[in-house]
Amino acid sequence: MVRDLSLHLLDLAQNSITAGASLVTIRLTLEENGMLTMELADNGKGMSPELLARVTSPFATTRTTRKVGLGIPMMKENAERAGGTFHLESEEGKGTTLTCSMDTGNIDCLPLGDLSGTLLSLMLTNPLFPDFLFEGKSPKGEGSFDTREVRNALGSDIPFNEPSVAAWLKEALDEEINSIFGGVLI
Repeated sequence: MVRDLSLHLLDLAQNSITAGASLVTIRLTLEENGMLTMELADNGKGMSPELLARVTSPFATTRTTRKVGLGIPMMKENAERAGGTFHLESEEGKGTTLTCSMDTGNIDCLPLGDLSGTLLSLMLTNPLFPDFLFEGKSPKGEGSFDTREVRNALGSDIPFNEPSVAAWLKEALDEEINSIFGGVLI
């Protein structure tokens, strides 16, 4: 069982990486009324119409190491249980976009969790490729974090898991996430 929304994002972003995405975009928008919309978009290989039609079933997976895939079905269930919606679009050769919303005031809405830690984990476990774009917006503010900008400043040969780079990434992500959601998100 996934305990928070950031862990859902970690799992779903891993699907994007496995699909060969060179860019994974994560957008979170918190409205004044407490509705949270999460979008994860990638430019990976996409899904066939047949897979797209059955991917919300826990028994649909492309993995050969196990017979079930729970990330997408669990995200759908959690969004709908929390008074929200779930939508998935995919086109072979173009990528996939997953969008869900949930009412953060609903008792069944999972907490956000450690979003900056999740983003940092994605960057450190994929130190050279792909790139990640995070965009966030709330009543408190809005902002973004784009690893392409970081790579341009560092040079393409310095990995994110180099200790001084990792420390800077953690500090920068914590600051950006706090400036957007600090005190306004569960």
